This record gives sequence, structure tokens and C-alpha cells, in this order.
Amino acid sequence: MSYQSRRDFIKTGALGSLLIGTGMFAGKACTPVNQRGKAKNVIFLVSDGMSVGALTMADQMLRRRDGRPSNWIRLLEEKRVRQANMDMEAANAIVTDSAAASCSWGCGHRVNTGSVNIGVNNEIYKPILPIFRDAGRSTGLVTTAEITHATPAGFAANMESRNMGEEIAVQYLERRIDVLMGGGDRHYHPEKRSDQKDLYSDYIEGGYTLAKSKQEIGSVLPDTPFLGVFDHGHVPYTIDHIHIPELLETVPTLAEMTKLAIEKLSKNPEGFILQVEGARVDHAAHGNDPAGLIYDQIAFDETIKVALDFTENRDDTLVIITTDHGNANPGLSSGSNANFDKIHHFKHSSEWVGRQLNETSTVSRIKEVMEEATRLQISDIEAGALRDVLRGDYIHVASRRRGRASVYGEILSNHTNITWSSTSHTSDYVELASYGPGSEALEGFVKNTDLFKVMVESAGIEEQFLTFQDEMAA
Repeated sequence: MSYQSRRDFIKTGALGSLLIGTGMFAGKACTPVNQRGKAKNVIFLVSDGMSVGALTMADQMLRRRDGRPSNWIRLLEEKRVRQANMDMEAANAIVTDSAAASCSWGCGHRVNTGSVNIGVNNEIYKPILPIFRDAGRSTGLVTTAEITHATPAGFAANMESRNMGEEIAVQYLERRIDVLMGGGDRHYHPEKRSDQKDLYSDYIEGGYTLAKSKQEIGSVLPDTPFLGVFDHGHVPYTIDHIHIPELLETVPTLAEMTKLAIEKLSKNPEGFILQVEGARVDHAAHGNDPAGLIYDQIAFDETIKVALDFTENRDDTLVIITTDHGNANPGLSSGSNANFDKIHHFKHSSEWVGRQLNETSTVSRIKEVMEEATRLQISDIEAGALRDVLRGDYIHVASRRRGRASVYGEILSNHTNITWSSTSHTSDYVELASYGPGSEALEGFVKNTDLFKVMVESAGIEEQFLTFQDEMAA
């Protein structure tokens, strides 16, 4: 499908259907929103792909390493948040993907996996950031994935496929998202886009300030709309970030990006909505990478502290902390505490390891790279299994356990006692914590689409803002 026909699809609907609103009042949240209109601001924090084991192990590491709980668990200990489990099912699948999951929150409807705010019958649902924008609020997206990735797109875009990153980047500009921070240079740079379009120039001509490194940002974001793109693809894993000096200098952390975004967006007297995604927790789970997972979960937890600092001594902000689905169900199995503590000494992610190896790598080279990355001395048998995977010769009775990620995770499980169920998303009911106006509706057991209703009602958004009206049909 051409770029123009894709735009036509979004403008008119695949069957020529009229642009429609969100159907906000079609369903009921589990509990009524009693503080309607009390939320000036909404901060939505997503640790993508966070099975409960990721939350648990990050907390356990912080207690053992730093002598303190994670911010998330501390909120539960002190009973400062409402707590719930949430069903994240998609329209066509029990096990969701990130696009359908984010859209369930972002438009209040379950859509098919892979689509972005387009319904099962080609309905086009207005996402929540344009809704808040039309109501006079500022809007922002911050992520450690490509900024055009599935989770941020679910709050701002309409596309038939989450994979249309180039088109999503264009749509963000058209919809005037105030703050965009993450990776994804390949969707903006003229030498990397399929159409050779210089989208950076379009953003600058549209009044945006651009930054491509931490140094270019400075201590505050400008008054203009802001685009920060800090990597070709996704932002590096935290475990790599903290051990590579160049990355520390050039790439901001998720907490740093979030703090800058909140400081800018909160200047609007009408308020704001901000989605923040710790995306690489999901990627580490796919890779069965324990250090990648735990360190990125801790980085997400530091972002929770940023939200706590902003909301201290104020009662006008709804904060939602959750995940979009489980992934690989990691967990610490029985064994010595010392084995778990070995994660403290890891230096690099499985992604870094993968860049050092190829199908010609020998057992000795694999052992050398693994020791540099993990400080572990793996056996010849373990290294041989990884060599066979790289060569395409590895055999496992379970077809889903034949890939490099599975073998990598199984090798490290021998040394750390951290185990994995798979390398894929899971159907778990997910953790949900919230506080502030509207959080009273998010206790017990919650359906994913309830969160849209809670955000809109707690912010006092009037029904007139829920449809596109003429903006996309022009």
C-alpha cells in the first residue's frame, strides 16, 4: 500500500465510513469516577512486558543491593495507591500485543493485535492525546523504544498497522504532540526513510525544537514543541547505558526524559497528559535477558519517583502505573541468594553480546564475550550450545526453545537461578496501581478499556472533544 493510499485509508476509513468518536459512555468502569473533573493532569506510566516476576526481582535486587524497596512496592507497603489486576485481552486474542493493549487505554476499545486505534470493522477511534489537546491540555510521549513504537502510538495515532513507523512520525507532527522523546531516528532521517523525506526539517518548519543527544537538550525543554530522538532504533538497555561512558553522556535516562517532559507540560495552566513507557523491559523478556530486564525495570522505577516528586503536596494529578501484558514469566527459582546477587556484576545486555558474536564464533570466543558481559565463566557445553544456535544447528524438543534468546536465558539460569517460561507475551492479568482523582474507580479487577473512561472523566473532558470533527477529513 502506498504512503498516499495509507493516508486516504486513515482519512476516510477502509469502507468509506465516517470518522467516529470513542463511544465513551458505552460501558461502565468497575467503580464510578467520583472525582469527575478533578484531574488537571494525567501521568500514565507503562513498564512494557512486565510480568510480576520482573517487578518482584527488581524490588528484591534493590533491597539486597541498596537496602530499600522499589518505589512501586513502597507505594503498596504504605497503602498510598489503589491496587488492581487488569485484563489486557485484545479484540481477537487472549494474548495481546503492545499496540492493541495501548489502544485499549488510548481509545477505550479493544482492537485487533497490530492495529492502532482502528476497530475490527474499520472504525476510526480518536486517541486520547488529541482528545486532551482539543480540550486545551498539553500532550507528551516519552519512551525507551522508538517514539513511533506501538505503545506511544496507541495514545496518539490511527494506523492500520503498528509497523507504519514512518507514517506515525508524520501523524505526530500533524497532531501537534507537544513533547516526543525516545528513539527512532530511522523514521525521521531522509537517508533512512523509504521516501527519503527529511521529516526533521518538517518538524523544525512546524515550530518544533529538535535534539538528538543529551547535551543538546540542556537543563530544560524549550517553550516550543519538542522532538528528542536519541538512537537509530530503540534507546540502549540500561545495563549497557550505565557501563558505556559515551551513552551516559549522549543518551538521557527514562527518568531524566520524564522530568524534563513534566516540567515543560506542567507550564500549561489547563493541565497535561503524558504517557511514559519503559519499553525495554519487554525486549529483555523476549531475549530472556535477566540483567536487561531487571536494570530496565529499576530505571522505570526511578521514573515512578519523578512522578511522586511532581505530585507531592498536590491533589490534581491522576497517576496510573501498570504494564500492557506479561512476557516470558521470569522468576527467581530455588537456589542460593549468592546466585541471584551475581546480577549485580553484569556489565552488558544480551543485545551487546549478540553484536560481538556471529556464526563463525568459536567456543573460546563465546566464553570470552560472555565473561566480559556477565563476569560468569560458562562451561564448554554451555558455550557450545550457543555456538550451535548461531550456526543454526541447535536442536531442542520444544520448538519455542530453539532460538538464541532461549539458550542464552537457559545458560544464565544455570548461574543465577532466574528461569523463563518462553520468549513470548503471556495472558497474565497485570498489575495496576494508581492514585489521585479518578483512582477510586481502579480497584479490584479492571478491564483494560476502563482506563480510558477513567482518564477522560477524571479530567472532566466534555463529550464534544471526543470526535475528530473536520480535522482529518479536510
